Amino acid sequence: MSQQHTHTTKKELESAILVGVHAQSDEVFDFESTMEELASLSETCQLNVQAQFTQNRNHFDNKYYVGKGKLEDIKAYVEMNDIDVVVANDELTTAQSKTLNGNLNVKIIDRTQLILEIFALRARSKEGKLQVELAQLDYLLPRLQGHGRSLSRLGGGIGTRGPGETKLEMDRRHIRTRMNEIKHQLETVVEHRERYRNKREQNNVFQVALVGYTNAGKSSWFNVLADEVTYEKNLLFATLDPKTRQIQINEGFNLIISDTVGFIQKLPTTLIAAFKSTLEEAKGADLLLHVVDSSHPEYRVQYDTVNRIVDDLDMGHIPQAIIFNKKDLHEGPLPTTNLPSVFVSSKNDEDKDKVKQMLIEQVKAALTYYEESVPSNNADRLYFLKQHTLVSELNFNEDDATYEVKGFKKE
Repeated sequence: MSQQHTHTTKKELESAILVGVHAQSDEVFDFESTMEELASLSETCQLNVQAQFTQNRNHFDNKYYVGKGKLEDIKAYVEMNDIDVVVANDELTTAQSKTLNGNLNVKIIDRTQLILEIFALRARSKEGKLQVELAQLDYLLPRLQGHGRSLSRLGGGIGTRGPGETKLEMDRRHIRTRMNEIKHQLETVVEHRERYRNKREQNNVFQVALVGYTNAGKSSWFNVLADEVTYEKNLLFATLDPKTRQIQINEGFNLIISDTVGFIQKLPTTLIAAFKSTLEEAKGADLLLHVVDSSHPEYRVQYDTVNRIVDDLDMGHIPQAIIFNKKDLHEGPLPTTNLPSVFVSSKNDEDKDKVKQMLIEQVKAALTYYEESVPSNNADRLYFLKQHTLVSELNFNEDDATYEVKGFKKE
């Protein structure tokens, strides 16, 4: 089916079409924006998207994902235009993938595989790589049988050679063993991080976590607040590995700031589980800074998606402040929320101060007010209060040579 290309100087991108079923039973998501997201994900995966096929149905077809008539349209298009890959907007069952593959005779990739592939490209740390491999194997296990060439994008190997039953059994055993090994290695990493976190909590350090939709600008604000230069690119899932830095505000008050992986609609459950660890940092937070790309036409949907995942992860009780980002690209009415918020651009120096100011205000709001008298000869206590509490006033009382300290501290 595919034509032989004679020139080999430039790597040809695989040509793809996107297929989405707008199931009426699945009204949690905004269908249009999930299709746009699928296009961005495909682009990030270096696929050359030629067309989109969408269909409204009551529910997904158990056998083909799409209806029979739509399948005929897709088949005709695939053959006419020499398409290499068909990308589905949902996680397909083994049966759906198999029948689509048999009918269309091209590679079938679903949303989950696409996201897994991007995660594999982006993971930097050993832990990130292990998490991705675990999620990939977890995805692969129930789908080993009869998957033919559909799995070839997951790196060849397993499931791509049409193996016999005994080979399948061996592969299954091999995969389970490998999954257990990875889980064991990850437990060690998690324990290590737990120890760190417990130590921080014992020191009573205030923790701030940046959360938000993928590509909303969390890393830009992490860089501004932590004076760090981390990976900052206009890419989906640019940040996968949790980064944590200690910073000082208010001339000495220590706080920990963490960046987290970007959220997305229809994030596959295997991945929520696999990337729990990058969100574990956020779970212990005293404050969530929720970064929103206010220039995105669907920023409301993205805002709601993040809050839904925050609730799913039992983090709904943590105080939240909103950074409406990309003010320079925003059009239309100003974004609003009943939570504390700023409308800013990370490229503007005045806006950087606005965010830092909001951070100080929100830290105060999450702490408890206190007053304390400290004898002037007790320098250690003064130093401790400056580091571990947010001192708002410090007055020297000459009558009894004491410092009157007013501020905010963690309970």
